[in-house]
Amino acid sequence: MFHFVLTQKNRCLLLRFRIKITQLSNVKGTIERYKKAISDNSNTGSVAEINAQYYQQESAKLRQQIISIQNSNRQLMGETIGSMSPKELRNLEGRLDRSVNRIRSKKNELLFAEIDYMQKREVDLHNDNQLLRAKIAENERNNPSMSLMPGGSNYEQIMPPPQTQPQPFDSRNYFQVAALQPNNHHYSSAGREDQTALQLV
Repeated sequence: MFHFVLTQKNRCLLLRFRIKITQLSNVKGTIERYKKAISDNSNTGSVAEINAQYYQQESAKLRQQIISIQNSNRQLMGETIGSMSPKELRNLEGRLDRSVNRIRSKKNELLFAEIDYMQKREVDLHNDNQLLRAKIAENERNNPSMSLMPGGSNYEQIMPPPQTQPQPFDSRNYFQVAALQPNNHHYSSAGREDQTALQLV
């Protein structure tokens, strides 16, 4: 049977061999990681470029849509129509007519809804008023003295209307009629000498 005896020299050689193998494996792992990093960077760069191109195209489309909408609004307002052809003007007129008809239809719909609501509200108020009158009449039947209070049904029938106070006499509102009449024999008698007071209105 063959026995291999490790000497001190052989042990050193074996240790160096193992170190070299470990270093080679580490170098190989480093190279693999480097290749992977380069691949990831290249993929990231390509994705970023694709995204940038996509967003540039989308922004260009949005700018075109904004310009088209602005031109359409100006035409609807009657601006920038000098270069339009008769066919384009007829199309624009048709669009405006349809828009006006839709606006009027919506306005009439809202008005009819408001009228219907007001009519229902009027009926509700009338019913509430009738209910209050019935409650007041019932309370008056249960307590007759309440009908003589202000606001009762018999209060206006019993209480006389308020008397109108006579206005005080003011001499500034009157003047003598005789001062304005010429001398006349018919008014020369003593019985005609009474001066009549005429009130100014």
